[in-house]
Amino acid sequence: MTDAAHRTAADDDALVERLRALAWGTEKAHPAARCLPDQPFPPLTETEADRAERSLGHPLPGLLRRVYTEVGDGGFGPEGGLASLTPRRVPHWPAPDWPCATTARAGRAGWGPPASWLFLTGGGCTMEWYVSLTAVDHPVLLWDADGWEPDRGEDPHDGLRYAAPSLRQWLWTWADGGNVWDDVLAHIE
Repeated sequence: MTDAAHRTAADDDALVERLRALAWGTEKAHPAARCLPDQPFPPLTETEADRAERSLGHPLPGLLRRVYTEVGDGGFGPEGGLASLTPRRVPHWPAPDWPCATTARAGRAGWGPPASWLFLTGGGCTMEWYVSLTAVDHPVLLWDADGWEPDRGEDPHDGLRYAAPSLRQWLWTWADGGNVWDDVLAHIE
């Protein structure tokens, strides 16, 4: 088996199939499943994906667009599950609104991520996973809102950590049962 770091675009069909199997239950999902809705949200139509891209002001990476249009509009995946691109509700949950990547910026007071970063999922406490919509290979970034000290002359960018060199690698790591934290923790040490 090829490790996540050596996967290429030629492997994207296999990745989408694997994500679909994990999301919709034909394969056993990984431990984060306990934090997820009973099932993923239905895939977006091409029209809905176009609307989300217009709202973001950037096209989605091709692989991510395929995930949202062929697998589901969030509710599955690494950590607490991918955010949706359209507002969603989860009945019978204490907080019924599922995180929405296209509206995440609107609820943030003060500093927010650049428009070229797309919110992927929460990372626990004050951490959030993002993907760059404009950088080559679409690296995944981990931002810690508590990871910087203004009294030391730091700004919110000091809370940013490089997590994975590409969205493809980050998704394959999860799909293969790996820990998406491994790369980011290796860079901290």
